[in-house]
Amino acid sequence: MPQIEITDVEHYIEKNIDSFHSARLQNLKKLKLIQILKRKNPYLFKAKNILTAQDLVKTLLDAHLSSQEETIFGDFLEGLAIFINNKVYNGRKSSADGIDLEFYKENILYIVSIKSGPNWGNSRQINKMREDFKKAQKILRTNNQNMHVTPVNGCCYGRDNKPDKGDYFKFCGQKFWELFRVLVIFM
Repeated sequence: MPQIEITDVEHYIEKNIDSFHSARLQNLKKLKLIQILKRKNPYLFKAKNILTAQDLVKTLLDAHLSSQEETIFGDFLEGLAIFINNKVYNGRKSSADGIDLEFYKENILYIVSIKSGPNWGNSRQINKMREDFKKAQKILRTNNQNMHVTPVNGCCYGRDNKPDKGDYFKFCGQKFWELFRVLVIFM
């Protein structure tokens, strides 16, 4: 069974975690209050009884930072998953639209859309992922109709107790990492 050394994972994290912090800092440096205000509902602030400029700015900044950190850290986790899979199964970043990772395991080609957690999108976004899976399967089977391609929505953390979604699988948290045959205790 292919394996990865925990020191390889530690080195990857040590080498790449700075990109997370740098991206957060760059995002803050570019941030303009007017940009945030244009995207927010002023009636919501009144309903929440936010009456001072200080409370308004703090609320806006907290919401913005939380959203940006989710995106930036999600990119970091996607890179980590691709790195681990590359070490274990020679997986690679996919060139197909909406597909993050491709790898073979036991004569099955897995195409994976990696998300941070299980509640990542609305119905339109999930339908788009399904379309991306179908398009990638069609292209991949062009020269080999018998190729077994399994689409996976892989979530780096969280749970989903019904992974079979009919036309794809959704593996979250430990079940996602187990797809790589890797036990990841820090997730």
